[in-house]
Amino acid sequence: MYELLIKNAPLCDGTGAPLRDGNLAVADGRCAALEDVDGDAAEVVDADGRVLAPGFIDTHTHYDA
Repeated sequence: MYELLIKNAPLCDGTGAPLRDGNLAVADGRCAALEDVDGDAAEVVDADGRVLAPGFIDTHTHYDA
């Protein structure tokens, strides 16, 4: 059983490849499975209409030191 299952999300892997629909499962605070994920989860989120970019950290800032 997963902690979290995010379903129905267009997945962006950052390589420039086209978006692909899929799911993401989280277990022990980490991505455990991607794309065709089966199984139960404590929390399920329907991400329809949102893009999921697992592993991305947005370092964008307006800090101008």
